[in-house]
Amino acid sequence: MTAIRPAGCSVFLVEDEVMIRMMVADMLEELGHSVAAEAGEIGEAVKLAQSTEFDLAILDVNVNGKVITPVAELINARNRPFIFATGYGSSGLPPEYRDRPALQKPFQLETLAQVISSAMRSAPV
Repeated sequence: MTAIRPAGCSVFLVEDEVMIRMMVADMLEELGHSVAAEAGEIGEAVKLAQSTEFDLAILDVNVNGKVITPVAELINARNRPFIFATGYGSSGLPPEYRDRPALQKPFQLETLAQVISSAMRSAPV
C-alpha cells in the first residue's frame, strides 16, 4: 500500500533576501502549505536543518555569498526532498546536486506549485 501525502506540506525556507523570503512564504501559504522554519543565513540554516521537522525544503543557492551545500547535505542525510531557488540557472547549482529540482528566480505561483508537487511525488515515503 502506498502512503498518501497530504495536500499541504511543511516547508523549511532558506533565503537571504527578506522581501523574497516573505513573498515565497506568502506563496506557500496561498498554495496550502505551511512554513515550518525560515533562515536568512547559513549558520542559522544549518541549525534549523538539523532540528526542525519539515516535509520539504526550498534553498536559495547563494546565501549572503555562501553556497548552500552544507545545508543541502544535512537535508539530504535526513532523506528529505529539497528544491533549489536560484537566479543563476542550473549551472549555478552545486555540481553534486545538479539533478535536483530548481526554481529559476523570479518564479510564479504556478511554477512553485508544480515544482513542489513534483518534488513531493518523487520523495521517499
